[in-house]
Amino acid sequence: MIFLLVIGVLALCVYFFMQTEVFGAQPTAARLARIEKSPNYKNGSFQNLSVTPIQSENFSFWRLLLKYFNAPKTSEPSQPLPSIKTDIKMLSGDQLTLVWFGHSSYFLKVDGKNILVDPVFSGNASPVSFFTSNFPGSNVYGVNDFPELDMVLITHDHYDHLDYKTILQLKSKTKLFCTSLGVGAHLERWGVPAEKIVEFDWWEGKQIFDGMELTATPARHFSGRSFTRGKSLWSSFVLKTQNNKLFLGGDSGYDTHFKTIGDKFGAFDLALLECGQYNEDWPYIHMMPEQVVDAAKDLQAKVLMPVHWAKFKLSLHTWKEPIERVIKSAQEKNVKTTTPMIGQPVVIDSNYPQAEWWVAVR
Repeated sequence: MIFLLVIGVLALCVYFFMQTEVFGAQPTAARLARIEKSPNYKNGSFQNLSVTPIQSENFSFWRLLLKYFNAPKTSEPSQPLPSIKTDIKMLSGDQLTLVWFGHSSYFLKVDGKNILVDPVFSGNASPVSFFTSNFPGSNVYGVNDFPELDMVLITHDHYDHLDYKTILQLKSKTKLFCTSLGVGAHLERWGVPAEKIVEFDWWEGKQIFDGMELTATPARHFSGRSFTRGKSLWSSFVLKTQNNKLFLGGDSGYDTHFKTIGDKFGAFDLALLECGQYNEDWPYIHMMPEQVVDAAKDLQAKVLMPVHWAKFKLSLHTWKEPIERVIKSAQEKNVKTTTPMIGQPVVIDSNYPQAEWWVAVR
C-alpha cells in the first residue's frame, strides 16, 4: 500500500508539472479544425511522407542505456567554444547576411528585414534548467543583442528549437511569428497574440513581406513537448527574395523530399542543414553527416552550411564529429561549405567563412 501510494503521488506530481506553461498547449478549436483538414494529418497525428520509425528496427533500450553510461568524454568540449561578438543591430541590409548562434539558431538580415530562426537563448534545451545545458562559450548572445524583429521562424516544437523562456522575451519585440501547423497553440498560450501568428502546412506559401515569400516544405522528423507526439507539424522552409533563395532545414532524416524540393525550388544560394545529434538507434529522424551532403546535392545548393551542432549534447557522438564527417564528405563530393564560428557573419555571394576553428578546441 505504501509503495502504491508513493507511485500515485509521483504520478500526480508529474501530471501537474506537465500542465505548466513550459510544455505549451495542444491545438484546439479553429487550430484543430484546420489541422484535421491537412492531408498530412491522419489517425490523430501528423505523418511523415515515408514510414518513419522513431527507433531502428533492432533498437534496444538497455543497449542504449549502456551507451549513455559509456559516452565518450569528448561528447562535450572541455573548454569554451570560441565566438565573435558581432553587433547585430548595426548589420547592413545591403547584402543578405546570416549570423549563427550554435545549434539551429541564426539571424538573417534580408532586404532590410530582421529574421530570427529557432532561437534558443535560455541556456537549456529542455523543460527544466538543470538538464541539457549549452556547451561553455556557446551562449554568448541573448535577446537584448537583437533589434526589433520583423519575423521569428519556428520550424517545429522540440525544446532545442522552440524555447519557452526565449519566446517570452521576444514576443514584445517581434512583429510576426511564422511556424508549422499546430505550433501556434504553444505560442498563443505563452502570450503571443493570435493575429501575430502564421501557421503553414507543407507546400503552403505566403508573401510575408514585399518581395519576400516563405514556403513550408516537408521534413522527416516528429514533434511533441510531452509524451504525446505528432499533434503539430515539423517543417523545413524555403525563403525566396527578389535576389536569393535559402533553404532553412529544421530537423530531418534523409529521404526523397530533398530532391523534390530541389527540383521545385533549386538552386539554393545557401542550404542550412542539420548535421548533428544522429545515432544508429534513430537513423530515420536525423541524418548521418554523409547524408547531409547528399541532401545538399539533392537541393542543388550552391553552398552548404551545417547546423544543429556545437551547442547541446543530444546524442552520443563526440561534439566535433558531425562537422568533421560533413567536411570530409563534402570535399569528396565537391560540395562547397561554410563553417562560421558562433557570431561570425556569413554574407551571401561575398563572405563564406571556412576556417576549421573546432580543430583547436579540445
